[in-house]
Amino acid sequence: MAGDDDRADVNATFLQPFVAYVTRTHTTFSLNTESTYDWESEEWSIPINFLVAQMLKIGGLPIQIAVGVRYWVDSPEGGPEDWGARLQLTFLSLK
Repeated sequence: MAGDDDRADVNATFLQPFVAYVTRTHTTFSLNTESTYDWESEEWSIPINFLVAQMLKIGGLPIQIAVGVRYWVDSPEGGPEDWGARLQLTFLSLK
């Protein structure tokens, strides 16, 4: 649609289904995937993510801290392999 004709075509689909459970203590357990299918190379990238997050306040500021693991079910050659980790800090506004 735009750009130089000598560039490679890009045609991909991104899927992000998830399930999450929140406890009374504001702890969230979630499982998701951030999968991409490359229609040009006909290859999947499929990570499965498990994340545990906790909402809390620091100096009256609501934040969420999360830690998780990632397992790669499938990825293109030269792509990510096996396991990974995720650490997340989210600043929240409750207005």
